[in-house]
Amino acid sequence: MKDRREFLKTAAAGVVLLGSQSSLGLAGLLAQNGDNGKSRVVVARDAALHGAGSRLDESRVLALLDRAVTSYFGRNKPIEAWNLIGFPNVHKNRVVGIKVNGWGGKGISTHSVLVHAICERLQQAGVSAGNIVVWDRNARDLEACGLKINIDRSKVRCFGNDVSGFETEQETFGVARVRLSKILTRECALVISVPILKDDELAGMAFSMESMVGAVDRPETLHANHGNPGLADLNCIPNIREKLCFTIGDATSSVYDGGPAFHPERLWYPNALIVGEDRVAVDRIACQMLEKKRAAMRLPTFAAAGRPARYIDTAADAAHKLGVSDPKRIKLIEV
Repeated sequence: MKDRREFLKTAAAGVVLLGSQSSLGLAGLLAQNGDNGKSRVVVARDAALHGAGSRLDESRVLALLDRAVTSYFGRNKPIEAWNLIGFPNVHKNRVVGIKVNGWGGKGISTHSVLVHAICERLQQAGVSAGNIVVWDRNARDLEACGLKINIDRSKVRCFGNDVSGFETEQETFGVARVRLSKILTRECALVISVPILKDDELAGMAFSMESMVGAVDRPETLHANHGNPGLADLNCIPNIREKLCFTIGDATSSVYDGGPAFHPERLWYPNALIVGEDRVAVDRIACQMLEKKRAAMRLPTFAAAGRPARYIDTAADAAHKLGVSDPKRIKLIEV
């Protein structure tokens, strides 16, 4: 445990990035070979994740992460599963980006404990600390996640677009016309999305696809018409489509109404991780989870509230082909 604590202290000083692969990658292969044409999504839960209070238990978070990733890839050993993320046996010498989400501020941001656990497993799988970059929009967002800025390449790095800047030229797809963060374009070979599950006053729900607005210079331009088709279009820009290889969604806590800002009176503890390679399928399952909670609290559906999360279906249509949104085409594995 001492070695683990030392690692967490080191990781807190900085974090890194991973990349992704095109189309549906392994998720597509898994669907063809064993899931009857369905995209696989794993929801792993631990009711005791927060222990006696609101603070996450570090050891239980790591154990839950292991259970989620090994269940997804059908492996017994965590490191064997981690070696299947991205480009197997190739990504170890490339920079892995970990895209977190601190937009909502302290209380509704990706938890640092989960980020540290991901960095630990990546390093044990052979990725050097200097080839890991944890990032988001700026220092404020990263600090909201409980992370510390670090640009020392001998450690896991952690910094935002306010340090890297944006590309000069715009990239476009559909209505998305944005300049991308140089962290994404110049640093990352692969990206692991680690969003926080939350209600969103504009898009209905914010999770894996919506989190990528933190990679662009003008995120506000993508939320017109409840993010449809802006959020789907954004994820089709090649640097995002091809590099985002895996989602490890943070549903350890969530805000089920009034988001994306933090509202403690609407805080909820799903105590879960939602993982998968198909970002659309992951978002569909996450949306269902939020809708179920809203129904339990006697709140209207997102559609009835006038902010339907239609961008999820748009991302699955013939013009985007980012994944599947139909629940009947998703193999949900709950562990």
